[in-house]
Amino acid sequence: MPAMNTVMRSRLRTLPRTAFVACLQQSPSRSLSTSTCRRLLATTATPRVHRAENAQNQAVAAMGRTKSGKALAIRRYPKFENLEDERLYRKQHLAAAYRAFAARGYDEGVAGHISVRDPILTDHFWLNPLSTHFSLIKVSDLILVNEAGEVVHGSEPINAAAFAIHSAIHRARPDVHAACHAHSTYGKAFSAFGRELDMITQDSLRFYKSHGVYKQFGGVVLASDEGERIAEALGKGKACILQNHGILTCGHSVDEAAFWFISLDKTCHAQLLVDAAAAASGHEKKIISDHEAAESYKQVGTPEKGWLAFQGYYDEIVAKTGGDFLQ
Repeated sequence: MPAMNTVMRSRLRTLPRTAFVACLQQSPSRSLSTSTCRRLLATTATPRVHRAENAQNQAVAAMGRTKSGKALAIRRYPKFENLEDERLYRKQHLAAAYRAFAARGYDEGVAGHISVRDPILTDHFWLNPLSTHFSLIKVSDLILVNEAGEVVHGSEPINAAAFAIHSAIHRARPDVHAACHAHSTYGKAFSAFGRELDMITQDSLRFYKSHGVYKQFGGVVLASDEGERIAEALGKGKACILQNHGILTCGHSVDEAAFWFISLDKTCHAQLLVDAAAAASGHEKKIISDHEAAESYKQVGTPEKGWLAFQGYYDEIVAKTGGDFLQ
């Protein structure tokens, strides 16, 4: 049997470590036929068509090429002719995010808030009016506040805790254009442990080395210094678990931040189930290796993937409401 050539061995090293080891283990002498190596590459390597995709498709692991060679582009954050159009877009998707949260039971009285930075007055951000239920929020209901907490547009009060948290995050993170916090059931439950997530599922990898824990509980967040400590615990990540409180996410767009929140709550749910099952059965949960987690994060944890993942929820809200939230 001919030995594996240098080029083939080099290509195989681009495979995930487990696949490369499996290939070598097929022969004690580490010699493989060319046909065997090609077959393994064809079944386990990244599809070659992926390398021909444009940057937008590659960023979200999308394949879009017809048999005739026509390139198909994935949806992405739009480009705007002016900032007024982008302001409207952000407000529309903010209102949709509130509707999506309501549909998933993230509402609890007047608790919870989502913000989006204004693209024109960049030290201002839009929030919900305190007394309007998430399921009823429309674009015209949204409140614009400045960094002093003064209402610039709108006629209703905002949540004081929302301002303390969101203003601190927007100041500390110029890259963050939106942040979400709500008292979701599984987020609250997992927060009681004051710990980070375990990397035990593919979806948990969205938060690999990109979430923190705020280990203090000072009651309802009303003071600006409390908001600053939360922003510090968030660091450069996309999420923070607030001990004895709940969860918080952020993103480059409100779509991204909202999807991270939906995913984080589901991930907390999965972690609670796994921990309970492990304790009851004695089975050991398997932790995904740092190498595999880091590689997978590039596919599931990017801002582009977060924005894209929310678009289906946005479409659902439009279909269910007839677009009334856009008013």
